[in-house]
Amino acid sequence: MTSAEKAGAACGELPEGWTRRRLRFDVHLNPKKSSLDMEPDELVSFLPMDAVGEYGGLNLDEVRELAEVYNGYTYFADGDVCIAKITPCFENGKGALAEGLTNGVGFGTTELHIVRPEPSIDRRFLFYLSIAEDFRKLGESEMYGAGGQKRIDEGFIKDWMPPLPPLETQQQIARFLDEKTARIDGLIEKKRALLDRLAEKRQALITRAVTKGLNPDAPLKPSGIDWLGDIPAHWEVKRLKYVSPKVSVGIVVTPAAYYADEGVLTIRGLNVRPMGFDFTDSRNVSEEGHALHLKSELYEGDLVAVRTGDPGTTSVITSNLEGTNCVDLVIIRKPKNASSRFLGWFLNSDAATVQYAMGSEGALQLHFNVETSKEVTTALPPSAEQWEIADYIDRSLCHENHRAGKVERSVAILEEYRSALITAAVTGQIPELR
Repeated sequence: MTSAEKAGAACGELPEGWTRRRLRFDVHLNPKKSSLDMEPDELVSFLPMDAVGEYGGLNLDEVRELAEVYNGYTYFADGDVCIAKITPCFENGKGALAEGLTNGVGFGTTELHIVRPEPSIDRRFLFYLSIAEDFRKLGESEMYGAGGQKRIDEGFIKDWMPPLPPLETQQQIARFLDEKTARIDGLIEKKRALLDRLAEKRQALITRAVTKGLNPDAPLKPSGIDWLGDIPAHWEVKRLKYVSPKVSVGIVVTPAAYYADEGVLTIRGLNVRPMGFDFTDSRNVSEEGHALHLKSELYEGDLVAVRTGDPGTTSVITSNLEGTNCVDLVIIRKPKNASSRFLGWFLNSDAATVQYAMGSEGALQLHFNVETSKEVTTALPPSAEQWEIADYIDRSLCHENHRAGKVERSVAILEEYRSALITAAVTGQIPELR
């Protein structure tokens, strides 16, 4: 069964007056730029993949001269529908209706398919078809290539057989979805703004606790560090290399040859969260690979910090993770006279983040190196107070994280409802829109 036949079978029974035909008869795929009548120095919108939203929206901040982008980039114009062709962008719904382009013209990443509607199909209805769940799910099953290079072929889009109502009904459905999705997106935006405020509150709580302590009446003294300011008078200021017996780095050679289905769990940067871990995507190295890199074996009380991407994000190795290894993480061995948990919270605070920003390297992606780590300045209270502060942060964040979790779940529910509403509308499942 061809992809077109699969698409037709997935549609089920259609309302009266609706038809099912290959999309190639109603659109023009990847139009040629040779028809452009513009001067080489005229400005056009430029869109890398990051500027293409998920389920709609384009960031039109960047413009370039036509001559600069004419060769090597994908051409599109106002009214075209842009669909990401590569994994995971396609599955994640990256795509948009092009509107408001500079001089009505845009160029961008070659990882886009451009769909230009004929007069028989409403452009906004076509956009909603392109982000409907059934189109994305079927497309995912038809991708070709290997691993992270899987793509959707333009032949799949041409042979896609969506249910098509009369043009007037298409326009009615598009207006309905414009109104409904705008309301849903407004709610989602408010909830995401609340999540940002909650994150800021959590970060402020951490930073205040690890730099000022829990006693608001404690006498203060200048730390001698501008960005640290005053600290409790009985605290010390020490560089990390004097707090930890050793600061080093995990496996830095390409470990692909060592990866195995079974073996020793290996922690990577994407697994590290502030004072926690996420092993949804986990890897093991073979026993042989682990034996070759025993210098980066981890023990209870050690800390690991992300080097690339979100530099400085730190967590503590717990007893159940003892004996694991790590790839390209800064390893901060268990401190000699400090609480690992307090130190971990300090390294996740704004007082440490500002130091990572000053010491990180890399233009496209920040890179946090071992020498920078060693020079991080920490504020250290007496041992008993460290434990008290760490316990306070744990308790306080438990409540704050629970609150944020409820908001995140409500966002997920709204996003699921939005997706279901679009799919139902464009497939004729809403009676008043048939």
